[in-house]
Amino acid sequence: MDKSKRPFHNSKQRPFHKSKRSFRRRLPPIQPGDRIDYRNISLLSRFISDQGKILSRRRNKVTLKQQRLITLAIKQARILSSLPFMNTATGVKIKQL
Repeated sequence: MDKSKRPFHNSKQRPFHKSKRSFRRRLPPIQPGDRIDYRNISLLSRFISDQGKILSRRRNKVTLKQQRLITLAIKQARILSSLPFMNTATGVKIKQL
């Protein structure tokens, strides 16, 4: 068969065609009514890892402005001893002599 007479689009084979899957849109981690404040420990604890580190914006799925406010609120809560600087329960245990 000559190249010019072949059909351009072969509908029978689609090796790279992905099927369209429906996805459920996840709720944002911070609702419009939530206030990002250093006193709201239940909200802030969602954005801290088990070790006590502040989780990244990509992992939190928050906007840049929200991430800045969360970071400032966590740091204020740490200074006021509402949140620990690091979690020693899961950290490395020191050997006692």
